[in-house]
Amino acid sequence: MSTENPAPVPPAPHALIRIPVRFVVLVLVLPVRMAWDALRASGRLLDRALLRPAGRGLAWLWRHTVKRPAVWVYERILAPTGRALTRAARAVGHGIAWTFGGLWRGLAWVFGGVWHGLAWMFGGVWRGLAWVFGGLWRGLAWGLGQLGAGLGWLWRGLSWMLAGLWRGLSAGAALLGKGLARPFAALWRHVLVPVARYGIAAPAVWLYRSVLAPVGRAIGWALVRSARALARVLGGLGRGIAAGAGWLGRGLLTVARALFTVLLVWPWRYGIVPLVTYGIARPAVWLWRRVLRPAGREVRDALAVCWRTAGFLSRAVGRGLAWLVRHLLVRPAAWVARHLFVRPAAWVYRQVCTPVGHWVRDAVWAPARKALAEGRQAARTALASARDAVRRARLDSWRALVGETAANRPGERQVARARTLGSTTNVPGAAPAPEITPQTRG
Repeated sequence: MSTENPAPVPPAPHALIRIPVRFVVLVLVLPVRMAWDALRASGRLLDRALLRPAGRGLAWLWRHTVKRPAVWVYERILAPTGRALTRAARAVGHGIAWTFGGLWRGLAWVFGGVWHGLAWMFGGVWRGLAWVFGGLWRGLAWGLGQLGAGLGWLWRGLSWMLAGLWRGLSAGAALLGKGLARPFAALWRHVLVPVARYGIAAPAVWLYRSVLAPVGRAIGWALVRSARALARVLGGLGRGIAAGAGWLGRGLLTVARALFTVLLVWPWRYGIVPLVTYGIARPAVWLWRRVLRPAGREVRDALAVCWRTAGFLSRAVGRGLAWLVRHLLVRPAAWVARHLFVRPAAWVYRQVCTPVGHWVRDAVWAPARKALAEGRQAARTALASARDAVRRARLDSWRALVGETAANRPGERQVARARTLGSTTNVPGAAPAPEITPQTRG
């Protein structure tokens, strides 16, 4: 085979369905993409033309109709009123506290004096009674102590006498017990013990060792030999039965295994498994690998490509419709609106509203603002004159009470001398001014 003219490679099976599938998918997807683009464009237009202006309008309305009036009411009315009420309540509270505090201190002083007097009086009475009862208690305690000491000596004498009597009685009882116990001890040791040992215990031991034990061993040996012989007979019989049962069980198991193999294993192995493997599983795998998976991949790729292509077509159609709407509806409507509304409104603004506004500004607003400013200035002047009059009246009343000082005498005003901190910081040519306060100056 020549390498210069290679043989054409046959197309893959799934490549044969690519173009038809893409044409079909494009026809199905194009309306959906155009509807989607139309909805997106309508949403953007609605957002720009209605929702955002409405949101800004609502925000402006909220700010100027609710927020600012509420802030003004709070800052100008509620907060000053609250502060005034707080100050008034604080003043009333301080007055009430001062009044009740003075009353409480007075009552406490009175009741404290009364309490201290009563305490001093009852304390003296208590100390006198305690001294009297303390003397009585000490005398009674001394008498009881002496009585206890006498009773103690009496108890010690009685206890010594009773102890001697008890020792004598104990010694007599011991001698009497020993005299009475000796005959019983001799009877136990020399009569009862030999009779029990040599008359009862020794014959019983000889009988057990010489008669009962050999007879028992003989009976046990005979019983053991009989049991062994019986066990041999029964063991042989059991082994025979077990061997027969084993042969019968193995035969039945062999028959059951053969029946299970013939009835179940061979039909499953040579019937159902080949049928499922070669009739269902392998054709299904081949169909999935060769048909369904390539077709699904092609449909997926076709959907992606056709969605993008439909987007290009939809945008082209949208731009064409937008050009038509702009040139057939928007521009004529804008021209009509400009010549019917905008230009007449501009002419009215320039020729009517502006001269009227200038006249209102110059003839009404400016004089009113000037009159308001003059009224404020007159009010400030009147308040300053009232303050000066009050100050002069206060000074005249002060002069009438304490007399006229050198600083208030008519004549040339004296200039205050330079104030220094001592001789080390004197200003050259300046005498220290006297250290006086405004109260001493008058």
